[in-house]
Amino acid sequence: MSEDIVALSPVRAAGAVASSALLLAGAAWAVRAGWELRLAGAGEPAGGPPDQGDGRHRALTSLENGYHLVSSAGGVVTAVCVIAFLVWLGRVRGNARVVSGQAPRYNGFWVLLGWVIPIANLWIPRGIVADVYRDSAPERRLPRVVNVWWGLWLVGLLSGTGLVYSDSTDELIARAYDNVWPLVLSDLALVGAAVAGATVVRAVTRVQVERAG
Repeated sequence: MSEDIVALSPVRAAGAVASSALLLAGAAWAVRAGWELRLAGAGEPAGGPPDQGDGRHRALTSLENGYHLVSSAGGVVTAVCVIAFLVWLGRVRGNARVVSGQAPRYNGFWVLLGWVIPIANLWIPRGIVADVYRDSAPERRLPRVVNVWWGLWLVGLLSGTGLVYSDSTDELIARAYDNVWPLVLSDLALVGAAVAGATVVRAVTRVQVERAG
């Protein structure tokens, strides 16, 4: 066993937490999609949308209250998922640098800012993950699931109804009544991205665990 392998940080636990958090986030988005379908099936109440304009709001139905709770819980789960994923990514990125003996293509600040800076967030996070895998296992091809994960993530990111939107929860409820399918398809893209992301985490973690011996 070479010295660089001995120096690798343990990643098995971080990988397990990150992959589990991703699956939990995917489940949260699936519940959200299901709730939107329930709203669409129930139809808009006679009183109109929850947000009546000019600062006026009507009383919510039990189904609408439930959607508020589902959305809030999903936000918490997503935040936990982000933290778990970034902790894991920081560790495997450090290990990849040890294995390759070279500085990463992207500086460390991109691990965080790469997700939020417009335009850059369309490719840099995928590049960081792909580089970690290639540096950890240069003899292996990049798994196709990396591209599946990133493609689904971009759909959820750019659809205007998934992760990036300015609508309030009441406005989303109104959209579910009016035209639910864009909301549901965006949510399902994020569910798929979460499942594929968990597979990516396991693949990267596995090659580093194997490298460590």
